Amino acid sequence: MTAFRRTSAPLLAAALLLPVLAAQAPAHARQSATPTGCAGLGTSPAPALLDVDYESGTPDSGIPGLTTTHASAPDASAVVQPGHLSGYAIQHRVTLDDPGYFSDGAPRSESATDLLPNGTFRPGDAQRYEFSVLLEDWQPYQTGDSASGDIFFQGKYGGGQPPAFYLMTKRNAVAFRSPQLNRQETVVADFRPYVNQWMDFRVDVRWATDSTGCFRVSARLPGQNAYQQVAAFDGVPTWQPSAPADHGYLKWGLYRPSESLLNGDVPTRTVRHDDIRILDLPG
Repeated sequence: MTAFRRTSAPLLAAALLLPVLAAQAPAHARQSATPTGCAGLGTSPAPALLDVDYESGTPDSGIPGLTTTHASAPDASAVVQPGHLSGYAIQHRVTLDDPGYFSDGAPRSESATDLLPNGTFRPGDAQRYEFSVLLEDWQPYQTGDSASGDIFFQGKYGGGQPPAFYLMTKRNAVAFRSPQLNRQETVVADFRPYVNQWMDFRVDVRWATDSTGCFRVSARLPGQNAYQQVAAFDGVPTWQPSAPADHGYLKWGLYRPSESLLNGDVPTRTVRHDDIRILDLPG
């Protein structure tokens, strides 16, 4: 019995020290058991940081600092009726090989949140991006057309760098792509039944420079009552700018990077956007 008490005392002392040692452990060690990637990303966001609904009837949605198109053509960007379950939406249009539809040296017309403090993201942020899009009178892909696609929503790194992610039409599908990860997933197999109808998209992101990051993409198509997850890149470094950047931001509209009339591509494309929202996610 005496021997048992002698060997038990050190064990008892060590057990009593465990809570103290845990409290003194570095923060990164204590957090190592916390779920990361999409598995640890919450699904109940806080109230919106930014809500762009265009009900002001103006291209900046009544939000000072919201960047509107730099293209000079009068119809490159306009507020139109109706919106997505509302009065107004923003419309962007690009005609190939026409300088009036060029912005920053490329065929595009877009709005952006780069000048809004509540419209930016940085490593460590966990955010949800929601938006509704309508492909207006969209001419479907024909054999021989470019397969590069038309980009209609982007998460961009600051400083004119390549996007962290974007959604695009590619042939007759909608795809989600992360250029730095060199990964791409089809999120709508065939959009042709939904031309001139509103499609809703949601992108959840944990912005991270290491494998704790993730992208999670959901869609709600006409006739569907709830969002359905359609793609996830889990345990990936989502923040990988090609040059130093202190923030990222969102862009929506139309960007046609590799298309031209010489290639026989569709001359004019038009897209509408509405209900663009940025929300913080728990976790």
